[in-house]
Amino acid sequence: MPRSILSKITAATATALLFALVLSSVVLAKDTPKERTQPPRTTAPMPFVPSEELVYEGEFTRAILRGINIAELRFKAQRSTPSGLTVEGDGQTQAPAPLVLTTDVISKGFFSKLFGVTFKFHAESQVEPNDFYAMRTTKKDEQGKRVRTSEAVFDTEAGKVEYTERDPNNTQAAPRVITAALSGPTQDIVSAIYFLRTQPLTPGQTFNIAISDSGRVFQVPATIVAEKKKMKSVLGKVEVVRVEVELFGPGRPVEEGKGKMFIWVTSDERHVPIKARLSHDMGQLDITLKSIQREEPMVAQR
Repeated sequence: MPRSILSKITAATATALLFALVLSSVVLAKDTPKERTQPPRTTAPMPFVPSEELVYEGEFTRAILRGINIAELRFKAQRSTPSGLTVEGDGQTQAPAPLVLTTDVISKGFFSKLFGVTFKFHAESQVEPNDFYAMRTTKKDEQGKRVRTSEAVFDTEAGKVEYTERDPNNTQAAPRVITAALSGPTQDIVSAIYFLRTQPLTPGQTFNIAISDSGRVFQVPATIVAEKKKMKSVLGKVEVVRVEVELFGPGRPVEEGKGKMFIWVTSDERHVPIKARLSHDMGQLDITLKSIQREEPMVAQR
């Protein structure tokens, strides 16, 4: 396989693997002609607090790479300190402790050995837990010898996000800085996974997804579709809804090539993404939930 094609596969795969699960769990505002703003988070308890870890496996299921496991994905959510603590002496309440959300994508198995191509992605997001929007995002992206680190700082009051990217292998180079306008509270590619899980999912609804990544803000349409049959998973046979996401095309996260993406999310209150399928002109990629670990919230004693 030509090196140029391999490069496209690894770049597209890393992006698609991440967005496939991210976009399965994001619903921002309904797409209206006048304004696109994130709806307020519901008052229902967040199903991933105080802590949760989801582990997925990415596998090509069509084309020449069929049956090859290519990556492992880990998503963690935690809040290490309680929110809403009272400050002694003045009766005031502290700001709620931010949620810390992390994502790791690592190439694995025969794919790396066969083509000598590796990729590793780590992202950490700090999220305001009440209104649920990204506050700060740090990332490290490694593709072979190429390494990039970045930080995005979200200023909702000023209506902007500032993205700074650096090359650790070239400390003399000036960082790349990009500033983009925000129309309201915005998600990043990590916090986006979790926002939807605090919201109801209604089949038939079409939404507009707003995500800021690498200094850009994407508007991605998504539609919720009912599924008649239960789906097998590590959670057993579960009822699911399907999210159809328009990931490809101009102004979308993947601008080159044509493709479709479908994600299946449990229809219970947890809204766990159990499977994603990405069809592209390079093949079909399935991302499947392999394990889940959760810490149940403590019940107050009376």
